[in-house]
Amino acid sequence: MRFSEIPGQHAVKQLLRQSVARQHVAHAQLFRGAEGSAALPLALAYATFLNCEGRTPDAEDSCGQCPSCQKTDKLIHPDLNFVLPTTTTKAVAKDAVSSKFMADWRSFVLENPYQGLNDWMQHIGAENKQGSISKEESLLLLKLVSLKAFEARFKIVVIWLPELMHPAAANAVLKLLEEPPAATIFLLVSAAAEQLLPTIISRVQPVVVRPFSENDVTDYLRDAYQVPEVKARQLAQLAEGNLGFALAARTAASAENDYFTLFTHWMRHCYGYKVDKLLGQSDEFQKLGRENQKEFLQYALVLLRKVLLFGIDARLVPHLPATEQQFITGFSRFVHLRNADLLATEINDAHYHVERNANPRMVFVDTSLRIAELLKIAA
Repeated sequence: MRFSEIPGQHAVKQLLRQSVARQHVAHAQLFRGAEGSAALPLALAYATFLNCEGRTPDAEDSCGQCPSCQKTDKLIHPDLNFVLPTTTTKAVAKDAVSSKFMADWRSFVLENPYQGLNDWMQHIGAENKQGSISKEESLLLLKLVSLKAFEARFKIVVIWLPELMHPAAANAVLKLLEEPPAATIFLLVSAAAEQLLPTIISRVQPVVVRPFSENDVTDYLRDAYQVPEVKARQLAQLAEGNLGFALAARTAASAENDYFTLFTHWMRHCYGYKVDKLLGQSDEFQKLGRENQKEFLQYALVLLRKVLLFGIDARLVPHLPATEQQFITGFSRFVHLRNADLLATEINDAHYHVERNANPRMVFVDTSLRIAELLKIAA
């Protein structure tokens, strides 16, 4: 993983590069970022950068060519170790520790490093079981760090989702952070750092990873996956900074569905109480299919929130795409504090009914008539 492969996050990348250039690499660092953020990719890129054999003093990224980079890119470097939440599965019926899931972990991360806990549990076939970092893991970790690095400058231990550690595992990690082994770097990657022991938080250097911007997600989908601009923007709005969600949604989404145009026509027909137009549009809604119907309603909620925020203060919605600017400006006069919650409730209810296999045409017409009444409420 290279820094250059991660969209945005320029300030964090620079901070990490400077720590290496100045030889101020903290022995324990906590990458704090919401699910779907760049927390794990940044930790992996940093690990690659730390042990890169071809890195020059002023380099801004790992070389990608040396044996260390090539092994780390494949997650097979002997000095790159992972501690993960696991559970028993059909393949691992007992003693579920990280080492038994390394092949699964490699395929999981290499496919999409922006995924979250539920994705991981589904990937390993956990069904409805909860994942955790067991107390047995702590014994293996203590044994692991007692060994010197095999071939790299640093032995690196990535602990993914440390908030899921069993108390015994948490105490073992705390002891290691208090008395760190030589040339060993701990990179904790957390989506809920507030759940960690305060004593652990006090012994790590924080690396705050902010959610991706809408433009970051749009550009990444367009440039890396050739998703059409309109669809990329819509997925970015749905994702709300969660790149893992956007990448998963792109495989199920149809580039032919222009949700923005569908939404604008829908709201105009509702406001004008054009029942004949709404009946015709309900057929269009039905043809989307259930998953796209649900996705459209999620998109409608995101856009509705934008409209409300713009009406309160245009500065709350910076960098509006030109295609949305005119509509949101005009529509913001009709979405306000007196009806916004009610509008959102109607769309949420429609999503609920569609998800449970209600007739989509009836759901759309009923929701449209209710929205038409709500849009008449004065501010």
